[in-house]
Amino acid sequence: MTAAIPGRQRRYRRGMALDFDRRRLLTWSATGLAAGALARVPAAGAATERATTLISALGRDATQFGIRPGSPDDQTRLLQRAIDECARTAIPLALPPGVYRSGPLTLPDNAQVIGVRGATKIAFTGGAWLMASEGAGNLALTGLVLDGSGLPLPAGRGLVHCQFGRTVRIEDCEIVETGGGAIWFENVSGHVRSTQFRNIGRTAIVSFDAKGLLIAQNTILGANSNGIEILRHVIGDDGTIVTDNRIETIKAGPGGSGQYGNAINAFRAGNVIVRGNRIRDCDFSAVRGNSSSNIQITGNSVVDVRECALFSEFSFEAAIIAHNTVDGAGVGISVANFNEGGRLAVVQGNIIRNLKRELPPADGPDAEGGTGIFVEADSSVTGNVIENAPTFGIGVGWGPYLRDVAVSGNVIRKAFIGIGVSVVQGAGSAMIDNNVISETPRGAVVGLDHARPVTPDLTRNGAEKFAQVVLGTNQVR
Repeated sequence: MTAAIPGRQRRYRRGMALDFDRRRLLTWSATGLAAGALARVPAAGAATERATTLISALGRDATQFGIRPGSPDDQTRLLQRAIDECARTAIPLALPPGVYRSGPLTLPDNAQVIGVRGATKIAFTGGAWLMASEGAGNLALTGLVLDGSGLPLPAGRGLVHCQFGRTVRIEDCEIVETGGGAIWFENVSGHVRSTQFRNIGRTAIVSFDAKGLLIAQNTILGANSNGIEILRHVIGDDGTIVTDNRIETIKAGPGGSGQYGNAINAFRAGNVIVRGNRIRDCDFSAVRGNSSSNIQITGNSVVDVRECALFSEFSFEAAIIAHNTVDGAGVGISVANFNEGGRLAVVQGNIIRNLKRELPPADGPDAEGGTGIFVEADSSVTGNVIENAPTFGIGVGWGPYLRDVAVSGNVIRKAFIGIGVSVVQGAGSAMIDNNVISETPRGAVVGLDHARPVTPDLTRNGAEKFAQVVLGTNQVR
C-alpha cells in the first residue's frame, strides 16, 4: 500500500432579537443583490452577463484586482494577492466566467474562491500543486473547473493539496486532466461534494488520517490508480463516509496485486461507511477494506469488476456487507485472512451474479475466480441470492482457517458447487441450514481441502459426516 451534510436547519422565534454582525450582514446583502441583479438582466442572449453579475454580487469581483478572464498571461501573482486580501476579511473571491492561467496558489485561513459552474476555469501552468493549504481552516472552493493540463505532479501531491485543514469544502467543482492526483488530504475535516473528476493521472481523492470527512455525490470518470483512498498511517478510527458517488473506469496503472485499480479503498481506517455508490469497470475491486475494522459496505451497485467486487481482508474485526448488487466480477464478496486476524462479519441480503473464473494476471497463474461469497471466521451469511457462479456459490473456510460460520437462508442457482466447506484437519465449525440450492453439477454441499473438492455431495443419503459441519434442512434439486 502506498503512503499515499447535513442540511442547514433554521429556527425562527417571534420577537427574537437578531445579532447583525458584519459577516451575516454581508451575506444577506449579497443574497439580495443577487436576486435584484438577476431580475434586471434580460434572459435572452445574456447568460454570461447574468452569471458575471451574480458572481460579483456573491463575493468580491476578481477583476477589481486586475485579474482578466481569458487572458493568455499567467495570473498567479494577481490571483494570490486577491485570495489573500479576500481571506483577511472572510469575503469570497468571485471569479467571473473565463479561463485563468495559474501556477501554485496558497490558501490561507478563510480563503473562499467561487466561480460559475462549468464556466470558470483555472488552467494549471505547472508546479507542485495548483491550490494548497497547511493548517488553514474554513476553506471553500465552489463552482470551479480546475484543469491540470496533463502536467506531472510530484508523488504524494494532488492538484488540490490540503494538510491539517479544518472544515475544508470542495463543492460543485470539476477537476480534470491531471498528471497526478486530483485531491490529497492529510488530517482534514470537511467534505467533497457534487464534484466531477475526469481523466485523473493517479487517484481522484486521497485522504490520510481524516478528522471527519464526507465524500458524497461525486462523479469519477477515469482514474489511473484508485478512485477514492481512505488511508491511515496506523490502524485506528477514521469514520469517513463515502456515499452516493458514481465511479467508473478505474485502472491499476502502477501495477500491484490489489493496491490499485479499486473504486474505493480503505486501508487501516476504522468505522468507515461506504454506502449507495454506483461503481462500474474496475481492474480490481469496487470496495476494498484492508485492515479496516467496523467497515460498513451497504447498498452499492457494482457492475463489471475484474477481481473481487467487495472485499474485507487482513487485520480487521467486524464488517457488514449488506444489500449490494454485483453483476459481473471474478469474486462477488470475500471476507478473508483469518490467518492475519480477519474475523467477524455479517454478509446479508446481497444479489451476486454472472461471475467469471478469470482473475487479473497479478493474482498469479493459479488464482481462480467464479465464487459468489467467501468467508472464513466468526461470520453469518444469510439471505443472499447467487446465480451463475462457475466455481462455488459460497466458499466456507480455507484449509484450517475456518471458525464458527453460519450459512442459512441463501438461494444458490447455477453454480458448479453450491457450497464448499473446509473439512481438513484443524478446521473449525460451520452450520449450513435452510438454503435453496439448484443446478449445481458437482454437488450442493461439498467438502474441500483448500480449493480442492475432496468429498461427494454431503447432502446425499449415506454421505460421509464431519463433526464440525452441521447440515440442517436444505432444499436441493
